[in-house]
Amino acid sequence: MKMYQGDKIRNVALVGHSGSGKTTLTEAILYTAGVTKRQGRVEDGNTISDFSKEEINRKVSISTASIPVEFNGIKYNILDTPGYFDFVGETYGALRASEGAILVVDASSGIQVGTEKAWRLLEKHKRPRFIFLNKMDKENVNFHKLIEELKEQFGNKIFPFALPIGEGEKFKGFVNVRDEVAYEYKNGVRKEIPLYEEEKEAIMEIRESMMEIVAESDEELLEKYFEGEEFTTEEIARGIGIQVANGELVPVFIGSADKNIGIDYLLSVIERYIPSPVDVGSVSGMNGDDIVERKVDVAEPFSAQVFKTIVDPFVGKLSLFKVISGKITKDSEIYNSSKEKTEKLGGLFVLRGKEQIEVNEIRAGDIGATSKLQHTQTGDTLCAKNAPIVYERLSYPQPTLFFAVEPKSKGDEEKISTSLQRLIEEDPTFTISRNAETKQLLIGGQGNTQLEVIADKLKNNYGVEIVLSTPKVAYRETIKGTSSVQGKHKKQSGGAGQYGDVHIRFEPSTEEFEFAEEIFGGAVPKNFFPAIEKGLRESMASGVLAGYPVVNIKATLFDGSYHPVDSNEMAFKIAASLAFKKGMEAANPILLEPIMRVEVNIPEDYMGDVMGDMNKRRGRILGMEQLEDGSQLVIAEVPQAEMFQYAIDLRSMTQARGSFTMEFLRYEEVPANIAERIIEEANAELAKA
Repeated sequence: MKMYQGDKIRNVALVGHSGSGKTTLTEAILYTAGVTKRQGRVEDGNTISDFSKEEINRKVSISTASIPVEFNGIKYNILDTPGYFDFVGETYGALRASEGAILVVDASSGIQVGTEKAWRLLEKHKRPRFIFLNKMDKENVNFHKLIEELKEQFGNKIFPFALPIGEGEKFKGFVNVRDEVAYEYKNGVRKEIPLYEEEKEAIMEIRESMMEIVAESDEELLEKYFEGEEFTTEEIARGIGIQVANGELVPVFIGSADKNIGIDYLLSVIERYIPSPVDVGSVSGMNGDDIVERKVDVAEPFSAQVFKTIVDPFVGKLSLFKVISGKITKDSEIYNSSKEKTEKLGGLFVLRGKEQIEVNEIRAGDIGATSKLQHTQTGDTLCAKNAPIVYERLSYPQPTLFFAVEPKSKGDEEKISTSLQRLIEEDPTFTISRNAETKQLLIGGQGNTQLEVIADKLKNNYGVEIVLSTPKVAYRETIKGTSSVQGKHKKQSGGAGQYGDVHIRFEPSTEEFEFAEEIFGGAVPKNFFPAIEKGLRESMASGVLAGYPVVNIKATLFDGSYHPVDSNEMAFKIAASLAFKKGMEAANPILLEPIMRVEVNIPEDYMGDVMGDMNKRRGRILGMEQLEDGSQLVIAEVPQAEMFQYAIDLRSMTQARGSFTMEFLRYEEVPANIAERIIEEANAELAKA
């Protein structure tokens, strides 16, 4: 593969709803560029983008595939992202590595949830974009209605740059609005055909609006426009390019990836309107407390950012990176400035799906890969050691769905833990943690499909099978009343005996644990106080109701007795633990549960359903707030026990348009009827153990 300067490179992310045809479009681009002799099909499991066992089985993209393509002197790095919402983290990485995006829309289905979500991400990341209306050859496609819907949903920046010739199965090409020419496709080959009068009339009005947008891009062009002068083709292209880069204009192109209609033209407009890495100018990073600017220029010191990691049990770890400045060669010594570690390259190549194409160097603006980096993870900065810089890390959504993990076969615990750590490197939106209280290993992610894929990867790649279950809740126990009890430990069995006697008052406290003493006349010597406190603290690990940890109690030692020979620290520690059990039972013990603060972001249409569902979950609505984009933010307090499946249920209630965040707030008393069931289940489990 040839080496390209930054101005001859276009890094483009394909985004959109699952099933809109992003992978098929990638196949059509590969075929058009002559990389492949025939287009692969998702249904047949033979596409270059979807190569993992999980993707082939599910027939959906699970991770971003990097597909470099050379066409007419330009290198296109196509980043084919998953449309399924559970794998949104992949899109975050692809958008960081690209200067522009194509929002792929299934013309027969129109605007779908994934279209809306992808648009919001593009707005958030301020990425120049096109819309590509794919599947124009399908039945029931109403182009004009779809354009109106796009404008209504996303604003007047939406602009049709092509009009269809033929509808449904008769779709055979398009009218180029900018150049006022018509194209027909036969077997993927484009041919110019004459324009009909009605087509000329249709594009006249669109071109008039187009010229207004072009004029607004530049003072010189605005002046020319007001003087009634015609723009040259170059001026129109320049004006459109500026407005696309500014996000003021979103051109709409049309075609059929399946029938290879409009694909060569799409590549030409990517070259023309999507900014090259050089057009971005410079990128800011940090060197200690100082802000550093790096030009996207091969003459600058080397710097790059890793935007994706692939962990293969056979090939090892592959790190995909975007070179931001300078260049990297096979023999470069690189420095991971994020980890402050020197790394050794394990080869230098570009990835096309799973194929590794070896190269000698990768220049500023281009995308490459290397293997076997020891310390490097997704988001890290690589650079020259003598010119350090750290770029802002990628920010990923927090997990909202958690499952407990258990091995299917005994003895696989360590293997599971090691394998999960490797999978975290691949997918930063996935987490693992060990709950010290419940002793469970937990995995967290964006949705059940993502976590099912993790389970599949463990089985297929690492040979371990797991069982997923709902996590246990870390309940607590405390007391509502006050009690004064005696704890006496007396043991006599030949030789030295044991004797400890304490009188302790138990009462609620705002502190986790308070120990006080009101001993008069040396009823209990002071040197035994630490042993008594230790006995109480150790007893708090297991409450009297269901064995959960005890919190918020005050224990006051107010009386007792001792034996000058038989009393020792162990005797008083045991006496304290006996007093603790009696005192808890006599002071109205109750069960506490964790309460979470939950913020739910939803379109207004779903407010009724979401509020009703919150009530069923024993939630308390604290407030509602309208956000800038018109959506509603519902703030509530909900018991954690009711929230484990919420990610799945919210997706179902809102057709995947809702999202939420959750954080621990405090502990509260469990209602008596629910507490009874929890205690019964916990004691049954303790009995089994």
